[in-house]
Amino acid sequence: MQMQPMLLLPEIITFVGGLSVLLGGSFIARHRQWITRIATAVALLGAAFTAALAMAGPPQTAFSDTFAVDTATSAARVIAALTTLLILGVASGELAGAPRESDTYALLLFATTGVMILAGATDLLVLIAGFLLASIPLYAIVGLTGGAAGAEAAMKTYFLGALSGIVLMLGVTVLYALTGDTGYTRLTQALTEAPSAVVGVGVLSVLAGLLFKAGGIPAHFWVPDAAQGTGVTAATFLTTVPKVGAVVAIYRLLTTVSAENHSWLTVIAVLAAASMFLGNLAAYWQRDPRRLLGWSTVAQVGFLLVPIAATGRSDLALPSMLFYLGAYALANIGAFAVTAALPTLREVTAYRGLAKFRPGLAMALLVSLLSLIGIPPLAVFVGKFTTATAAWDGGYGWLALVVMLNTLLSLFYYLRWFGTVFSRPSTNAASLPSSGGATRWPATIAVIAAVGSLGLGISAGFFWDVLARSIPS
Repeated sequence: MQMQPMLLLPEIITFVGGLSVLLGGSFIARHRQWITRIATAVALLGAAFTAALAMAGPPQTAFSDTFAVDTATSAARVIAALTTLLILGVASGELAGAPRESDTYALLLFATTGVMILAGATDLLVLIAGFLLASIPLYAIVGLTGGAAGAEAAMKTYFLGALSGIVLMLGVTVLYALTGDTGYTRLTQALTEAPSAVVGVGVLSVLAGLLFKAGGIPAHFWVPDAAQGTGVTAATFLTTVPKVGAVVAIYRLLTTVSAENHSWLTVIAVLAAASMFLGNLAAYWQRDPRRLLGWSTVAQVGFLLVPIAATGRSDLALPSMLFYLGAYALANIGAFAVTAALPTLREVTAYRGLAKFRPGLAMALLVSLLSLIGIPPLAVFVGKFTTATAAWDGGYGWLALVVMLNTLLSLFYYLRWFGTVFSRPSTNAASLPSSGGATRWPATIAVIAAVGSLGLGISAGFFWDVLARSIPS
């Protein structure tokens, strides 16, 4: 059998790192939990480095063609690992000295491992394993970091996640009954001969489960509630990292089932448009900045699904999707890191006068929100432009117009937030937290993410060439 376990070295490093942090943290005094933080960072850097090396090699498969190591997998690994590393910096401000600090770091590593497995799975059973490994630690992270509100958010996330997992496994069961196999290669060949109605039930069920992980319609309800109710570490993670694996997994699934039936591309295009409109319109009057970013996440998932609708019809589809994932991760983390640096400000209006008292944070927030909108030369602009171009090339001109329309729609609520930041300070603006203390690390991460978003946008041509060259023609 074709095993090649070393092809899964990034996943192995991340998972073993999680075990080491979990066990080691039990024997380390609370005031020395920073050691587990360093161990977590080392594991994530090791995973990112080995994944980057794998991207330079040819596409391969491991464990009898159940896991693919190609450009999509390698890019997802790098993005997931580096994104979690930035979130670790946010956690350093929120969790330093907390009773469950090392436990949370271990759970972050386990969930990241599941995200990587989701991205590379080319077998439905491996897809289930990745889904569960990415989901179960997430429930615990949400509950551990948010107090009483976090417990409520964890229950909402758990119940919807459990339902989505059951629906996904139902879809896998239906597809296995139709084809007698769970491998994607066999599905491509066998589904064309199966009854279309039954195939529809199976594929839609699997797709619904993956959309829960992505945070898109129809399994999106938990995202804003969890983002608002839990701690900022969990909120940043759940709105960023799971989407990396889920979006790539949806891409692989749609590539498989749309080989002979292109109607599935229309289905994903409709879901993309619905997520964009709902997320943007629901974010309009949100007062809590984290809930606003939660609804923004739902909208961003819609943008991320756009290039998937052009799969097989445009050469821009895969590189634009991967680039957008990295760009969105930086912008989203930057915005959440600002809320972590100012944990007492739980309403958008409370940020009035921030530019005067914390100009560095104000500029980081401005860059992050402008990037989420898609303003040049920031990274998300390149992502939105190329995804819209891919949709146009793929014959979905209406979807490209939807992308542009929703970019305009998003202007209002993002402008409403950073408009208060640069407004005249109110009488109590002096109460804004000053730099230093527990907010130092999140503030640093906010600046790093903002600079990274600007740098990625300016150097987009280089990264685009790397992605395009590594994708087989």
